[in-house]
Amino acid sequence: MKNIFILFLLFNLLSCKTVSVSPDNNLTFGIVKSKIIKGETNQLEILKIFGSPNIVTKNKSNNEVWSYNRMNVNESAKGTYVFLSLISTNKKSYSSSTTSFDLIISFTDDDIVTDYSVISSRF
Repeated sequence: MKNIFILFLLFNLLSCKTVSVSPDNNLTFGIVKSKIIKGETNQLEILKIFGSPNIVTKNKSNNEVWSYNRMNVNESAKGTYVFLSLISTNKKSYSSSTTSFDLIISFTDDDIVTDYSVISSRF
């Protein structure tokens, strides 16, 4: 009986799977708003807070613009298996959600933040 219980438990554990893919994600609107002060925060401070940007470009004024993008994908697949004598039941469910966060920061010639924008979406 003990072996059957262990097999049943292992089977149920293997049938439920949750996968989460998320990089070091310290980007939230609250953190951005509390840490970035236009006209005061410099590039070194931005690097310490958020790390290296994903993309570095130049704007029309030839000043640097840093772009950060973080995406978090949560997938969940669950299955329930019930075995009763000759009858077996298999029920599966699957769900997925994605959160995307984009931060774009513009700097002056002296590497001070002039402006920033945040775009966040969940689907």
